[in-house]
Amino acid sequence: MPANPNTTYDAIVVGTGISGGWAAKELCENGLKTLVLERGRMVKHVTDYPTMNDDPWDYEFRGELTREEKKAFSLLPMGGVNRQREAMHFFVNALDHPYEETKRFDWIRGYQVGGRSLTWGRQSYRWCDIDFAANKKDGHGVDWPVRYGDIAPWYDTVEEYIGVSGENLGLKQLPDGKFHPPMQLNCVEKELQANMSQNFDDGRLLTIGRVAHITKNTTDFANRGPCQYRNRCKRGCPFGGYFSSNSSTLPAAERTGNMTLRPNSIVHEIIYDETVNKAIGVRVIDTETREKLEFRAKVIFLCASAMSSVGILLKSKSDRFPNGMGNDSGKLGTNIMDHHFKVGASATVNGHMDKYYKGRRPNGFYIPRFTNLGGNTERKNYLRGFGYQGGASRNNWSNLIAETVYGGGLKEAILKPGQWQIGMTAFGEFLPYDDNKVTLSSVKKDQWGLPLLDFDVELKTNELEMRKDMMNEAIAIFEKAGFVDVKGYDTTSGPGSAIHEMGGARMGHDPKTSVVNKNNQIHAVKNVYVTDGAFMTSSSCVNPSLTYMAFTARAANHAAQQLKKKTIF
Repeated sequence: MPANPNTTYDAIVVGTGISGGWAAKELCENGLKTLVLERGRMVKHVTDYPTMNDDPWDYEFRGELTREEKKAFSLLPMGGVNRQREAMHFFVNALDHPYEETKRFDWIRGYQVGGRSLTWGRQSYRWCDIDFAANKKDGHGVDWPVRYGDIAPWYDTVEEYIGVSGENLGLKQLPDGKFHPPMQLNCVEKELQANMSQNFDDGRLLTIGRVAHITKNTTDFANRGPCQYRNRCKRGCPFGGYFSSNSSTLPAAERTGNMTLRPNSIVHEIIYDETVNKAIGVRVIDTETREKLEFRAKVIFLCASAMSSVGILLKSKSDRFPNGMGNDSGKLGTNIMDHHFKVGASATVNGHMDKYYKGRRPNGFYIPRFTNLGGNTERKNYLRGFGYQGGASRNNWSNLIAETVYGGGLKEAILKPGQWQIGMTAFGEFLPYDDNKVTLSSVKKDQWGLPLLDFDVELKTNELEMRKDMMNEAIAIFEKAGFVDVKGYDTTSGPGSAIHEMGGARMGHDPKTSVVNKNNQIHAVKNVYVTDGAFMTSSSCVNPSLTYMAFTARAANHAAQQLKKKTIF
């Protein structure tokens, strides 16, 4: 059924990624007639994954991009700009969709139905009370108005629905969850796991990553099967082994008969009615016809992705909100965060030459945070902490680079895997700062006539000091394991490159210092909920998507209850 501008829907959801899919599912399953708006094109599960079965040799020059394509897709993650042809259709062309940078910010986007749920890394970790209490404890940012106990039931709900594989560890800094059987560590990773427990007395340990992949044969998941270990996830998984909006939450919403999905619809403003002190709808530009439309609803969920949602609020100006909707505090667009990473170590591992591995495991190991947790874990030069993600494999390519391997033994050499290599990168917590902000450009506009976002975000002393430890501790872990040729690295990149951008419409107790309340409602506009990364008040050091989903499910059920009680609209 096409979207009808003359209909007042129960709810509008802006965006179809990790958060938008969950909002649509929960609202529709609660009986709300819901219009879901996506600025990008339609992508249907399976039928719109054109490269899902391709191999690198199926492409000319093994898929390496042309010079022009490298400029347009210069921020592509997962291997840089080379050999990305099999996935580039799920990432934004930066030349067609520019933004401004007062300071460098790597904004990696996916404009299509499903958003970046089609390409995310699927690492799924719960926050803990240490994370939710950190701001209050050390005085950075504002206090979260919730604690782990408020969100734990919703973590349960989300994990059981999406299917998260992993193992429970009993750690205070990484709460246990509802897990499918864990993927397996290989022999080198198991060696490192055992060695760490022997050589460190600060509680650090290694486990397999917790990922949103089904790892058991089950009929509990409609139209989804277990992971096939192909590691072609970023192209779209035809088996539905990993969670995406396209394979899971959007179909669930559609099955209710309550969802109307409209792609190619850029939401650029939320309409505020001062006579009722509520939002009454959204203004949209159709990207195919350039027609300007308005859609009405009783409640609005903003899930466009953190920076896009902040941009929509900044553009939603009225007499009541001259500086953007909900910006009574002046904090809208401030306290932008990401995780800082691309720092760690690599090494060569002797031995295990009689062992290999089967399949292409779409996951690696994880070393949870082990600093600033009390006792001998405390650090004096920085606050909070970091975790490591990494993996070990047998190097079967470097022998083809050195000139010395060319000759009679080449044919034999390329048929045998090389030595074991291991590496890991740290993901560190990024503190909230008022002067790390995004604003609307006063000069430049996009092809739709809308002002560009201008990023002014940087790492500060705490992050730079933490990075020293992030590299040095990685080196120490490998050296104590007896690995050789250990090399640390710290690669320069801009905030945003971890693709965990957060903040800009932070949650808080006080309307004078925050934008949304504990239920994700804008303080001054209770029928607008912000449930993507924009509401984050601090960043923790773990991947944030599981937390977005838990808060979104919680907020959507809150909205449904309020509508049924007629306390919102």
